[in-house]
Amino acid sequence: MVDLQGQYLRIKQEIDQAIQQVLNDADFIQGKAVQEFEDALSHYIGCKAISCANGTDALQLAMMALEFQPGDEVIVPVHTYVATAEVIALLRLTPVFVDVEPDVFTIDVTKIEERLSKKTVAIVPVHLYGQCAEMNPILELAKKYNLYVIEDAAQSLGADYFLSPGKAVKAGTMGVIGTTSFFPSKNLGAYGDGGAVFTNNAELADKIRMMANHGQKKKYYHDVIGCNSRLDTLQAAILTVKLRYLNEYASKRKAVADFYDKNLCDVSGIVTPARTTYSSHVFHQYTIQSEKRDQLKEYLQSKGVPSMIYYPVPLHLQKAYQDASFPLGTFPASERLSATVLSLPIHTEMDEEQLSYICDSIRSL
Repeated sequence: MVDLQGQYLRIKQEIDQAIQQVLNDADFIQGKAVQEFEDALSHYIGCKAISCANGTDALQLAMMALEFQPGDEVIVPVHTYVATAEVIALLRLTPVFVDVEPDVFTIDVTKIEERLSKKTVAIVPVHLYGQCAEMNPILELAKKYNLYVIEDAAQSLGADYFLSPGKAVKAGTMGVIGTTSFFPSKNLGAYGDGGAVFTNNAELADKIRMMANHGQKKKYYHDVIGCNSRLDTLQAAILTVKLRYLNEYASKRKAVADFYDKNLCDVSGIVTPARTTYSSHVFHQYTIQSEKRDQLKEYLQSKGVPSMIYYPVPLHLQKAYQDASFPLGTFPASERLSATVLSLPIHTEMDEEQLSYICDSIRSL
């Protein structure tokens, strides 16, 4: 699904030099490369970026910093990776599920208001597969009901959202806090785990930074309850190099998506992913829909073509989150997607021969 080795070889000299510098300095925890990366990322996205150990921790730090209390309710889409709801549950908050739009896969904003209650404290839109959720109405709802917005931008780093004509902002920078992941397969991927939290609020930024480092601003002086969630210096050095190529990587992924669109748009039984007018798409995944998804996946495997199902079970049907008040049929769009979505290979190293083979294989079924 991704060719991390091929990507590495293209920038091998820069990566190796960055790693060697960290080894020479032997500053493996909170080394100078961490601050350099945070500064570069902050400049790229247009707000303060605080690094942490992974994308799940980023969500946890966001909710800890906002001081949500046990029993508070947080709105999340039901078609997403479990980490979004997992953090809510771990903090003894209540995840409140909302269905998604079947063509763009992000939270259905028309269904959010009916799920609000007096206990609701936040909305967590997930910018799934590389495209932003429709943020303007979400921000309006948040303002109307005095709610926080925490963006899960783990799959959309670099995507632009068009707040108004001529005004584009980066995914993760519109809510009070945004989060992202640097898992190796992400568009900006480390060679291990990593994550970041974004905010335009200087006070929150300082608080999150302390929380990620045991609640201390000064060593051995702990101002708040925190955790151990630091980005390794080695990973920061690698990410600083790769950040320089992020826009180029996005262009290459878009070219792959354009090829798929052109060559699969007329294939019977295949629905190619929709693109919105309010967001650019950085294509962390290229996700089609097919009523014969399982048959197609098996056939592609027989042809040597990898594919992945993101996600085969919606959150409300996962054993850990099952509730008798949300039986099968409660969230029809997400349930249908769980049975029809299939993500095709999309990465920076794909060539036209590979793409033609994949498309020809799909067309031949």
